[in-house]
Amino acid sequence: MIDRADDDRRLGNMGTLRYGNEALELEDRTLAHVQMVVVSKLRKGEAFLLSWTIDPAHGSGRYAIWIETGVPIVFRFTGSRPVALNRTWLQAMLDRTYTPAGLELMPETDYPELSADN
Repeated sequence: MIDRADDDRRLGNMGTLRYGNEALELEDRTLAHVQMVVVSKLRKGEAFLLSWTIDPAHGSGRYAIWIETGVPIVFRFTGSRPVALNRTWLQAMLDRTYTPAGLELMPETDYPELSADN
């Protein structure tokens, strides 16, 4: 049996999240999860902080953007098929949007809430 989640990680297609003038390159699998969280929050009219660490190969530091309605947002996937979604990861990401630190993007395996799923 083929595990689509493992297949998605192995393919490593890189998509782009565009928010206003900012662009963030993410693996399609991560981008699909971020898209679900963003759409869920914005449908409810809930703004939140989204942050990520800049890869040392591209400089260093961190970005943080305030996600709210009214700012154009585009999710561009390079893969031709939808990725398998991990509901536990989605919930962990969504839960973090309600904290003062907001949603910090990190690899799926770095979420402590998922340790039992790995």
